[in-house]
Amino acid sequence: MRETEGQSEAIILVKAFPNISKNYVETVCCAGVTPQGEWVRLYPVTFRRLEDARKFDRWDRIRFKWRRPKDDQRPESFRVDQQSIEIIGELPKTEREKFLGNLEITGLNAIAAQGKSLALLRPKQPKFFIESKTKEEIEQERNDYESILKQQDMFDKVLKPLEPCPYKFKYKYNTDDGLREGTCQDWETSYTFFKWQKLYGEQQTLEKMKKVFGEEYPTKGMTFAMGTHSRYPDTWLINGIIRMDEIRQFSLPL
Repeated sequence: MRETEGQSEAIILVKAFPNISKNYVETVCCAGVTPQGEWVRLYPVTFRRLEDARKFDRWDRIRFKWRRPKDDQRPESFRVDQQSIEIIGELPKTEREKFLGNLEITGLNAIAAQGKSLALLRPKQPKFFIESKTKEEIEQERNDYESILKQQDMFDKVLKPLEPCPYKFKYKYNTDDGLREGTCQDWETSYTFFKWQKLYGEQQTLEKMKKVFGEEYPTKGMTFAMGTHSRYPDTWLINGIIRMDEIRQFSLPL
């Protein structure tokens, strides 16, 4: 019988873009790997409300208290006590390639057959493309966000609405199981769009993103941190992108 509560540590690999939540106003999909090599999904994490000392990044090692959720049967899912989160270290840059190498897979069907819902996938021939959201989709996102934010507790840190990203950033890619397609949920992708938009304007930003995410990343090496949807267990989402070239430069023997 599995434990129903406890304390664990994990090295963070996934921090997706914030989503609105009826129960928690806003949550961020976070996932990592324990020192024993086991994946964990952490929620609810209202990241923008965390104290600065608890705001972790990819590669941070964190300690947290948890209990098993009643509404999510995925084996890696843990309901986190946000006030218990401690950043206790960082995975050294020289150890990251080996760490990821122990997790990498090239197909998802075998993992799914084991009942698992998180994985680190090495995609084959990834093709990046951008889709425009409709005006209706953007307006619906904006209205949903504003509606949820009105429910904020006056004693909580008040969150400002995030502007909906007007684009979906996607990949088509091959795996051992065949061709797949998915939208990138990584916080970095949307953050890059908004940051570059201020610097270069929208059209130039899109061209730069096609070059960086569509040419540089695949050429230099990349992995996808994948996770299934809670309501659609057969749907795998690209929750994060990890660039291998940034890791390898610190993994070379001195």
